[in-house]
Amino acid sequence: MSRMLTSIFMIGSIGYFAYRFRYRIINVLLGSSWMRRLAVGSMMSLPGVKNKMMQSVFGRPSEW
Repeated sequence: MSRMLTSIFMIGSIGYFAYRFRYRIINVLLGSSWMRRLAVGSMMSLPGVKNKMMQSVFGRPSEW
């Protein structure tokens, strides 16, 4: 029983600190160029994200 409580406490503690320092963790992870390339590549492979990104960057085609 105490082993289960200890594991629940540890998971909760890790979750709390990961949430508290989430932006620092993201900055450390994305500081590496290959991790940044992997993250961008995986996000751009999702169709909805890619369409939204392309629309916001290039805009919609103008209609005459």
